[in-house]
Amino acid sequence: MKPKLVMLAVAAACVFAASCQKEATPGPDVWATVNGKEIPRAQVEKYFRTRVNAEAPAPSQEEALSLKLSILDELVNNEILLERASKMNLIASDAEVEDKFTESKSPYTEEEFQKKLRDTGLTVDDLKSDIRRQLSVQKLLNREVIAKISITDQDVTDFYNKNRAQFNVAEPQYHIAQIVVTPHPDPSAHNRKNDKATTDVEAKRKVAILEQKLAAGADFSQLAMDYSEDSTATTGGDLGFVPESALNRSDPALKKIVLAMKPGEVTQPIAIQGGYRILKMIAKEPAGQRVLSDPQVQQSIRDMMRNRKEQLLRSAYMIEARDGAHVTNYLARQILESAGKLPASN
Repeated sequence: MKPKLVMLAVAAACVFAASCQKEATPGPDVWATVNGKEIPRAQVEKYFRTRVNAEAPAPSQEEALSLKLSILDELVNNEILLERASKMNLIASDAEVEDKFTESKSPYTEEEFQKKLRDTGLTVDDLKSDIRRQLSVQKLLNREVIAKISITDQDVTDFYNKNRAQFNVAEPQYHIAQIVVTPHPDPSAHNRKNDKATTDVEAKRKVAILEQKLAAGADFSQLAMDYSEDSTATTGGDLGFVPESALNRSDPALKKIVLAMKPGEVTQPIAIQGGYRILKMIAKEPAGQRVLSDPQVQQSIRDMMRNRKEQLLRSAYMIEARDGAHVTNYLARQILESAGKLPASN
C-alpha cells in the first residue's frame, strides 16, 4: 500500500505543479492576458504615444498611467470582441481592409502619409490591423446589437405624450454641426483616424482638404468623426439645438453667420481663436409647440430612442462578453502593488 500512496502523492504533486505553471505570471512586459492571449506592454505604449501631444507638457506619472490603463482596457475589450467575431466568421476580409486603408490614405500625399506614420510611431501593418479589428467588431455589433433594435410608431407616440413639454420651444433654435481643426490638439479629444494638426501650416492644409471633400459631396458627419479635433467628433460634430440666446454669448461675427445660414448649408472654414471651424446648419426651429405629426419631431424621437437603446445594449453586450472571458490585468496589479508607480520595463 505504501508504494501506491507514494505514487499517488507524486502524481498529485505533478498535477499541482502543472496547474501552477499554467497560472504563472508572465514576464513584466506582458500587461494583460485575454483567454490566454497576451497583450504586451509595447502595444499599449505604442498607442499611448499616438494620444499624447509631443509639443505639450509631458503628463504626470499618474496621468500617464491612467491613460495607459484606459488604453489597455480598450485593447482587452477589443480582443474579447474580436475573438467572438472570429467564432462567428465575421472577420473583415483582406479586400475590405485594403479598401478602408486606401480611403484613410486618400487625404494625404505619400510624403505626408509617411510623415504621419513616423510621427505616430505606427506602421502600415499596425494601421491595417486596427482597420481589420474595427471592421470586424462593427460587423459583430451590427449583428448582435444593432439588428435587435426596433423602434415602433407606438414607442414614438408614447414618448411624445409623456414628454410633450420637451417639444415646446421657448425661443428659436438652430441645429448645428461642426468640424474643428486646431494647431494645438487636445490629447483628450479623438477622431476615428487619429488625425490631428500640430502646426498652423498643417491646420490650414487640413481645412483646405476638408473643404474640397465637402465640395465634392462628402458626408459632413463622417468627416467630423474622421477628422474633427474636439469632443463632438464622436457624434459627427453634432452640437444639437443651440438656442438663439446662446448665440448672443458667442462671437458677434459667428452669430451673424449662423443666423444667415439655411438648413443644409455648410460654411467655408471660419478662423476662430486657436484654429478653424466649419459649420453645417442641419435645421432651424422657430419658437412654439412642436406637434407629433411633424416629421422632424418623429425622426428626432426615433433617433434619440435608437441611440439610447444602442448605448444600453452595447454596454450590456460588453459586460456579458467580459463575464465570459478570462482576463487578467497585470498592469493594474503592478500599479496597486507599487502604490502607483510605473512598472519598470526589461
